Amino acid sequence: MYKSKRKNKKVLLFLSPILIIMLLGISMLATNRKVGRVENILKDVTMMVNKIVMAPFTSLNKEKNQTQTESYLIQKNVNSSLEKEIQELKESLELNKTLTEYTPINATILSRNKSYWFNTITIDKGSSSGIETNMAVITKNGLVGKISKVSDNSSEVKLITSDDIHFKVSVAIKTNEIDHYAILNGYDKETGLLKVTGIDKTTEIIRGDVVLTSGLGEKFPGGIYIGTVEEIENDKYNLSKTLYIKTYQNFNDIHYVTVLKVKA
Repeated sequence: MYKSKRKNKKVLLFLSPILIIMLLGISMLATNRKVGRVENILKDVTMMVNKIVMAPFTSLNKEKNQTQTESYLIQKNVNSSLEKEIQELKESLELNKTLTEYTPINATILSRNKSYWFNTITIDKGSSSGIETNMAVITKNGLVGKISKVSDNSSEVKLITSDDIHFKVSVAIKTNEIDHYAILNGYDKETGLLKVTGIDKTTEIIRGDVVLTSGLGEKFPGGIYIGTVEEIENDKYNLSKTLYIKTYQNFNDIHYVTVLKVKA
């Protein structure tokens, strides 16, 4: 008998908040009547009970909403990155329409050594795709390097930003429709400018002149865009000029390239 009473008390304690909520809901339907002091107390108690009962669920909902928001932002960033890469690939493919004398071989960057970030990149095309050493490698922004090593299914590209003193590219500076020949063989990481040497001090060159590949002594063609003259500096003996070239290629952000192969 005693156990039965205790059980009834527990049931009553459990049902009391629910009954209070129901009664309060019914009372609230009569919005025009005056609310008594007792009912106000009941409202406060009900609200407190409701907060205690619903607290775990509210916390879970907040956490769920936060997780969903974070997931959305991450997915948005992923989609944005993919769209950027797809656009870059499309622009690379557009090069195929203009390079009629060469067979363009489109490739994707496989890896890049962090210790030699501006020296080389590895692409996913090799001798099985017709790649050979010294072929020009370009993007929509112009020349980025040339093939330095080749294996069956991958190749190493020596970038024009390399600090290899033996790496040189013959270039032509266009000034008033006149070509002035020089050598590109350096890069300033601080300014992001390429270095061109071998210009006679009497040569008339101005800021903004266009720099292209000359095609002299190379496997790759002349006329590939490199950049424009940003700075002109005389050497310490005042015998020649050094040019600093601004390129529109972001060498920190390369995903796709095109290798130019001479048509057979």
